[in-house]
Amino acid sequence: MRGRWRDLRAGHDRFIPGLSRIVSAVKAASRGRTRLFVQLIDFLPIRRRPARDVYFDRYLTITERHRRAAGLADDADDAAVRRQLASLSDADLDGVLDPRELEALHYGYRERVTDVDKPPVRDLPRVLPEIFAAAAVRAEAAGFDGVELHYAHAYTMAGFLSASNDRRDGYGGTRDARVRLPVEVFQAVRSRVSSRFVVGCRFLTDEIVAGGSRLDDARHFAVAFAGAGFDFLSLSRGGKFDDAKQPAIGEAAYPYTGESGWECMPTIFGDSRGPFGRNIDDVAAVRRAVREAGFDVPIVATGGIHAFEQAEAILSSGAADIVGAARQTLADPDWFRKIRLGLGSEVRRCAFTNYCEALDQRHRQVTCKLWDRTELSEPGARRSSDGLRRLVAPRTHWPSTD
Repeated sequence: MRGRWRDLRAGHDRFIPGLSRIVSAVKAASRGRTRLFVQLIDFLPIRRRPARDVYFDRYLTITERHRRAAGLADDADDAAVRRQLASLSDADLDGVLDPRELEALHYGYRERVTDVDKPPVRDLPRVLPEIFAAAAVRAEAAGFDGVELHYAHAYTMAGFLSASNDRRDGYGGTRDARVRLPVEVFQAVRSRVSSRFVVGCRFLTDEIVAGGSRLDDARHFAVAFAGAGFDFLSLSRGGKFDDAKQPAIGEAAYPYTGESGWECMPTIFGDSRGPFGRNIDDVAAVRRAVREAGFDVPIVATGGIHAFEQAEAILSSGAADIVGAARQTLADPDWFRKIRLGLGSEVRRCAFTNYCEALDQRHRQVTCKLWDRTELSEPGARRSSDGLRRLVAPRTHWPSTD
């Protein structure tokens, strides 16, 4: 798939050997018990925020509107217009540049699924099903047990589901039109992999941005996905570019810096509700809608799940059928086994400071602050590229079973 350079890739056959090595390592370590899925993601282009002079010199497309605003002679060349516009104050530019141009100047250019004047964007419904299907075939060839089609957050497919998608080609506007391509992608994937290969998706209960999709949209989409035959539905929330904070010059906007990003990855530095299980009520509502429609597809709850008691309560209440806990599992990869062995007091609990997420935002190797600087002298401990942090949690010393 198309994505960031540091992500796993499945967009070409050359990635299969590397993916196979990952699968083999996990299967060997778990003695074949772990079922391994990979998320398939497509991401539209985004540029770093440019310096002001760079934007006007390289990125702004000069039009007659700009020429009139510059107040230069009719025969003035583009370079003169660019220099004149660059000399204007921000307040004056607000009346000259359109909203997308201002965004490109202050945040960096970002493509949207609604930019149908651009042929690659217009053609997304034609090309994406095959792109996802081919990636899923590679994942199965590499030994993965399934894929999660990523229809959430700031990724391309989430843009099609969004209430802000007003495409007029049958893939935007109404809920049924917005869910059309995600279903077509699934159908393409399902037709190319074996029946034993699991195909699910992740999408949002709420985009948490003005003009975005809400819980009613999520319920509609979930029923459509269940009817299409998805093997599981995993639900998150937020994580959008729309309310991201302005990046520094030379950096790209990051979709986990605004309110929607906080709701996606909540921390202890927030409101009185805290970071724990903020998505669960909405997940339960989606699950009810799916069950009332007559479908029994498993529903996955995510977001601030950090303890066995909390996870068990979610499952026993019927809010979800499966729970996902990424940050807690990074904090203590052995927490499941510790619970099974009655060692709950030894579980290393996630502190929900998003130290890990901050590393990811800076394109650094992701570790957990609870362990990345402990036992650095442990034999075989792999270190980060700067040598200051360990990359894997310290080994758990299990009690003797004799």
